[in-house]
Amino acid sequence: MKEFEERKSLWEATQDELIKGFYEDCNCVYCLICKETYIKGEIYLYENHFYDAYKMIEIHSKDKHGSMLDYLLSLNCKFLGISSAQQFILKLMADGKSDKEISEEKGISCSTVRNHRYKMHEYEKQAKLFLGTMELFKNKEKSMKLEDSTIKFYDAHKTATMIDDRYNVTVEEKKKIIEKYLDQDGIIKQMPAKEKAKIIILREIANNFTPGIHYKEIEINNTLKKIHTDFPYIRRLLIEYGFLDRTDSCSEYWIKE
Repeated sequence: MKEFEERKSLWEATQDELIKGFYEDCNCVYCLICKETYIKGEIYLYENHFYDAYKMIEIHSKDKHGSMLDYLLSLNCKFLGISSAQQFILKLMADGKSDKEISEEKGISCSTVRNHRYKMHEYEKQAKLFLGTMELFKNKEKSMKLEDSTIKFYDAHKTATMIDDRYNVTVEEKKKIIEKYLDQDGIIKQMPAKEKAKIIILREIANNFTPGIHYKEIEINNTLKKIHTDFPYIRRLLIEYGFLDRTDSCSEYWIKE
């Protein structure tokens, strides 16, 4: 599945793929959220019925993720470019709540709810123009051969809990940080103090765990022990920065998707 990660991420998805929740190539269809893969031409048995790859990805998305709308609304509001209040109101709107019901739940006036609704429609129009502008810019950039790998940015992980300039890291900077703080076996030479470097190293450590699998605490600890002596500290950071999640009892851990 590592091959999948190198092919497509949430940030690379087209508008159509974000809406559908999957993308495809000549051979397979892939879940955009959890990387589940279905092979074209294969027939899959599910609850005593047989389905092709397209129907199975649809069933998978609904069963595991609910809907792409629910998933996107669960992301950090800064990824969506709206405030946490607007995100909450948008969730209520998506649940079918009326302006009156939302105003009562939030303790605000109906006119304030309508104002939020209007602003979000304005954001939508602005986003379309901005995306069009950036697409034209990138096309011109390529034709002029201005693209420079040193200014390609390393995208924040989609479960990040805090989004600010600590994620202002280029692909080239990421490479140098990994070489500086990790050896060839992925063992930490020393834990970086700077936030930018710390996040990159934590992201590399998180790759030791497979999305969709629930791990016992001892399994997490045994993996982290091989990477750093202070494994409880690393485990805590992985949770704090949104790479790992766990049950309240700390009996199970998993990669946040």
